[in-house]
Amino acid sequence: MNTTERGPRSYLLFIAIGLGAGLLSGLFGVGGGTVIVPMLTMLARFEHRLAAGTSLAAIVPVATVGVISYALHGSVAWIPALILAAAAVVGAQLGTWLLVRLPVNALRWAFVVFLAVVVVGLFLVIPSRDAQLHLTVLSTLGLVGTGLVVGILSGLLGVGGGVIVVPALMLGFGASDLVAKGTSLLMMIPTAVSGTVGNLRRRNVDLVAAACIGIAACTTTALGAWLATLIDPTVGNILFAVFVVFIAVQMALKAIRSRPAAAG
Repeated sequence: MNTTERGPRSYLLFIAIGLGAGLLSGLFGVGGGTVIVPMLTMLARFEHRLAAGTSLAAIVPVATVGVISYALHGSVAWIPALILAAAAVVGAQLGTWLLVRLPVNALRWAFVVFLAVVVVGLFLVIPSRDAQLHLTVLSTLGLVGTGLVVGILSGLLGVGGGVIVVPALMLGFGASDLVAKGTSLLMMIPTAVSGTVGNLRRRNVDLVAAACIGIAACTTTALGAWLATLIDPTVGNILFAVFVVFIAVQMALKAIRSRPAAAG
């Protein structure tokens, strides 16, 4: 999109995208990039790399508001989040290194299968609202491993960490759904800042669009986080499962569309 051709409709579109992304971010503990990137590419005609970089920049204020909202309810595991973030930053570097060495389409299909397993798990394990995330040597190693996987997938596929971290903390570490979401949002902040700095150097960020989306999203993130505290954990799992299915379908469509290009 040529910035000189922008009119009021463009800014209204950015605001609408931000409002939806912020609500989903607060409700599910995700960054909102799974909504922002496809909306920018389909509706605003952003090139994919610019859309991904703009989305990552917008996520920083959104995740910050989300963390504050969850922290007010005592639903953020601070140290585990920092462990996840540190490992994710390292994993992201490994992911970008692997990007030129592995078939991305095969990885997309593997991620779709992984998400299908997550959806099944969300119906088998309903977390208690009183459950806490306790740090032990084993759980610390598990958090490091989870963070590395999140970072690698981020570098390879450009996916956010929330869709992996939230179910991982609930199913693998026994955290409550609220703690998982609040911790996921905190983990995203340093990762998103690091990625945004790199994208700015490569001119892969539209700062005006990112500001519009980010500010608009901040107005609905707290609402989403508040709704999450009101929803029964079982209902929350079902809603999150629907969201994960939506992401899996998006990834599958990308894999299908890339097949002819790969074959050629």
